[in-house]
Amino acid sequence: MHMPVTIIGAGLGGLTLARVLHVHAIPVTVYEAEPSPTARTQGGLLDIHDYNGQLALKAAGLMDEFHAIVLEGRQAMRVLDTDGTVLFDKADDGTGGRPEVQRGELRQILLDSLPPGTVRWGHKAAGTRTLGPGRHEVTFADGSTVTTSLLVGADGAWSQVRPLLSTVTPEYAGTSFVETYLFHADTRHPAAAQAVGGGMLMAPAPGREIFAHRESGDTLHTYVALTRPQDWFAAIDFTDAAAATARIAHEFDGWAPELTALITDGDTAPVLRPQYTLPTGHRWDRVPGVTLLGDAAHLAPPNGEGANLAMYDGAELGQALAAHPDDVEAALTEYEQAMFPRSAQAATFEGGEVPGIDSEHNTAQSLIDMITENGR
Repeated sequence: MHMPVTIIGAGLGGLTLARVLHVHAIPVTVYEAEPSPTARTQGGLLDIHDYNGQLALKAAGLMDEFHAIVLEGRQAMRVLDTDGTVLFDKADDGTGGRPEVQRGELRQILLDSLPPGTVRWGHKAAGTRTLGPGRHEVTFADGSTVTTSLLVGADGAWSQVRPLLSTVTPEYAGTSFVETYLFHADTRHPAAAQAVGGGMLMAPAPGREIFAHRESGDTLHTYVALTRPQDWFAAIDFTDAAAATARIAHEFDGWAPELTALITDGDTAPVLRPQYTLPTGHRWDRVPGVTLLGDAAHLAPPNGEGANLAMYDGAELGQALAAHPDDVEAALTEYEQAMFPRSAQAATFEGGEVPGIDSEHNTAQSLIDMITENGR
């Protein structure tokens, strides 16, 4: 008999696990801090890879639903020099292995695939403790608790489940993103829209980068990446949108106006997103009845693999549990022994969505070489 599985976190990884468990008739409950599925926006585009994210969706039986939300043409990619010169321009011919979807729509597909009541909204985990061999208790912010013999932390960078397994905590990765949106771009921001093209734009330089996606609804989603200490960002008042925008734009003085417009012409206030990381190769000794997936297990700076890895983790864990119905520890061991090297390898992969921006490696030419070599 399968024991019930308790998942903390209704992100893509936790929901993929829940769906695969449901497919195999394994009882599961997901506890999520957000009060509802629409409590906040769910981020921008995700490229779902044919070697991990799509395999997870196949295991979940959701490939038809996935194909229905793919944004055609968004695998196009271009690299611009800081003066606006197009250095690399690759069209989306429909044969690429990384179709783009909106994160929120993908999450909704997973939610819709679960029986009503599977996700318990408004349950923010505040702490965890071990009650005995293979038994763990989760305390929520409202004071309520749940006890379980199979606990999965899918609760991201600041996981409340991780302390049951590891004393490691995330550290600042050295780079922060500043995020903004441009709406109705083709008519209201034509120069920026033309620079971005039909898919993704990267404009790299040592210690800084502008990149943008063309999302659905004629929207440009911009991320500015800056390698600066946290104190540098702390000196910027992000509650003053105009002043913060001007300060960030100052770091790109002399760049082509169609590129800096992606910062200065934003239709939303700039949002600071510091990037954190766990040590590459983070692992733990087997603790009965508990494991981690996604960022809770192997948080790394964005490189296009994070969401895909979380979903793949969820699918692999779900399939391992289904394959060992009478031996949970064998399933968890099998899952972890494959997950540890997989996540370590992905953390050093340089062909992903958001390359690192250190001074030695991220020249425009090295970025182009990296994209070409990895078949983006």
